[in-house]
Amino acid sequence: MSIAPAVNEWFVANQRDLPWRRAGFSAWGTLVSEIMLQQTPVARVIPRLEEWLQRWPDPASLSAVPSGEAVRAWNRLGYPRRALYLHAAAVAITERHGGIVPRDVAELLALPGIGDYTARAVAVFAFGDRHPVVDTNVRRVIARAIDGNADAGPPSAKRDLAAMDALLPADDEGARTFNAGAMELGAIVCTARAPRCEECPLVAVCAWRAAGYPEYQGPRKQVQKKFDGSDRQVRGLILAELRASDVPVRAAEIDAVWADDAQRARALAGLLADGLVVGSPLDGYELPQ
Repeated sequence: MSIAPAVNEWFVANQRDLPWRRAGFSAWGTLVSEIMLQQTPVARVIPRLEEWLQRWPDPASLSAVPSGEAVRAWNRLGYPRRALYLHAAAVAITERHGGIVPRDVAELLALPGIGDYTARAVAVFAFGDRHPVVDTNVRRVIARAIDGNADAGPPSAKRDLAAMDALLPADDEGARTFNAGAMELGAIVCTARAPRCEECPLVAVCAWRAAGYPEYQGPRKQVQKKFDGSDRQVRGLILAELRASDVPVRAAEIDAVWADDAQRARALAGLLADGLVVGSPLDGYELPQ
């Protein structure tokens, strides 16, 4: 069964107007947006993406500033190591590829911090090449419409890419549209908790619906820990203190951001190990230069 024609027709008529879908959006912008969108909602990404690309419209402009500036500009998007990855990728693109984002998946994968999903997404959405691109939303659409399962379970790159590749249209443009359309369908219609089946272009052929919407009985994905009170929260508070300062922040000021000494020390040690913070109790702490 081919679900691509129905998904593509629906996507063309219903896609959201997002910056990275507009004509003329750069390959660098696509790379930045894909990294920002990892585990971060679209609404939070758009304003930060626009600020980022206005300040650093190409890899060379980002590579010319200290990595700490990327961390500072990342602000509160979360998972700030992504800012370091982007800076390192910008340096590599500038040094290895003359400041031009490469098209080849293998060359994209060779960039620091670029994984299989991001490499394929850039090759498809920036350059229009035919590759399967699989995220959580795509996996859910395939699990329901094709396999008849409520959930896709834990990811498997080999299995998931093969399943998507089998559904891709043969032509580049049709494949690009289906990659984007399947993501969009999972994001706004075939959602995890409240699917809007009456609006779905696959309602007549969905295997999960035909089976009577059975509950998922397979292995479960690992549930993310709560943010409040976590080391992630403490790391974020320390980084916020450093972003707000143009000079090294004293250890006593770091101590004031969180009352639990052991947890605060653990969070700070993690930031130092990740390269997001540099310094010492004697010299103070700051973003990397």
